[in-house]
Amino acid sequence: MQQRRFGSTGREVSVIGQGTWYLDAGSRKQGIAALQRGLDLGMTHIDTAEMYGSGAAETLVGEAIAGRRDEVFLVSKVLPSNASVRGTIAACERSLKALRTDRLDCYLLHWRGAHPLAETFDAFERLQQDGKILDWGVSNFDEGDLQEALDVAGPGRIACNQVLYHLQERAIEHAVIPWCQRHGVAVVAYSPFGHDGFPAAASAGGRVLAEIAAAHGATPRQVALAFLMRLPGLFTIPKSSTPAHTEDNAGAGDLVLSEAELLRIDAAFPRGRKPHHLPMI
Repeated sequence: MQQRRFGSTGREVSVIGQGTWYLDAGSRKQGIAALQRGLDLGMTHIDTAEMYGSGAAETLVGEAIAGRRDEVFLVSKVLPSNASVRGTIAACERSLKALRTDRLDCYLLHWRGAHPLAETFDAFERLQQDGKILDWGVSNFDEGDLQEALDVAGPGRIACNQVLYHLQERAIEHAVIPWCQRHGVAVVAYSPFGHDGFPAAASAGGRVLAEIAAAHGATPRQVALAFLMRLPGLFTIPKSSTPAHTEDNAGAGDLVLSEAELLRIDAAFPRGRKPHHLPMI
């Protein structure tokens, strides 16, 4: 599994991690087995949030990583409604309890809300000083939000920006990815297969993915993940609810596409115009 430096953290993190949104909605046994299989395959970046299942996903993750905490780059997120100084600290402590751990590797503001960024970031700094989080970042921030965050926090503090990114939603390529690359902020793609909308095999784009996959002895989903990770500083966190799906995701960890293949995918899934607002789900 390929690893890259994760933003300002100085840590080497697997390019393919494991998302957990809705993981608690299915079989708990299978979900835990999927996460554990991912760890076996080097997918050590596990992402969750207090919002997911109102804490149920964090509890599931805590069970999955029991006895293996030191293998994991563990990330959770605070809801904007909880993102005051006191609220953020309390939310983090709840997450730590649910995850059965004494620290998070990275803690994110899930999206912007009513609380000033200065308050949330102050809480992050206090949590970091106390050893409860090692680094912190943001999620669903457009370039304007990122610049404001940088102005508040100063350089080298924002570890990552977690954003929606898949073949049929490439809005972050216009300004978010370039901004993050200029400022050393990791970009983490969530929902990399779309939300129940992966290109159908019979579609024009699906045929392109299938042809490229066949040339590599890979699967179309592995090709899609490889495309999303083609630039420095990019990571992705597909969710899997079964060990078999996890193994398929992990197979993209060392897949390298040629320039010609990247151009074919780019043409099949044009990024379109820059939207007025950054898409998120």
